[in-house]
Amino acid sequence: MELVAEPAHLRFEFGEVEVAAVGDFLVIAGSAEAAARLPRASTTVVVSDLAAVQAVLAAHGATLTHGPARSVTGSYLFARHAEGAEVEYVQWKPELVARLLG
Repeated sequence: MELVAEPAHLRFEFGEVEVAAVGDFLVIAGSAEAAARLPRASTTVVVSDLAAVQAVLAAHGATLTHGPARSVTGSYLFARHAEGAEVEYVQWKPELVARLLG
């Protein structure tokens, strides 16, 4: 990708769209209709223990809006924080962490 001067590090299908990780960006390709059906988040956070994050979210009044669920990259969930922010939390598979982060 010319913007970050490096190729995609990861590509996978997610429902009806294709997702690519390029540098610090997550790029979603597909029709507007398919993208509109995806859960919404203002940001995505990669975490090391999704279950622990879920417990902290519950303790602070967050509501799960999607998941937890599994994908080709690992596990994820979407949560609405008490103040209204919508956030996706992702726990990558160990082999993906090793390949992308060393």
